[in-house]
Amino acid sequence: MTYPLTAYIEAAMEIARYDKLEDGSFAAEIPKLQGVIAFGKSLAQCERELRSTLEDWILVGLRLGHPLPKLEGIDLNQPTRARLASNQKA
Repeated sequence: MTYPLTAYIEAAMEIARYDKLEDGSFAAEIPKLQGVIAFGKSLAQCERELRSTLEDWILVGLRLGHPLPKLEGIDLNQPTRARLASNQKA
């Protein structure tokens, strides 16, 4: 059984883009997730940094109630009281 958080992280990492920079280091981003970028001296280090950045980005987003984009049908957004109240009024 794969947990939704794990599946979301794996889906995000699958769409990551990596670039080799002029100095030989690497940069990476996850295009659908604004602000998820990382750098590393090697590709492996860059990938580790990107995964760590992604995990922090998800946790901060959930903590602050920011809507997270769905990836491969995986929705990590939790209903908030405000959203539940607005749905009940509709």
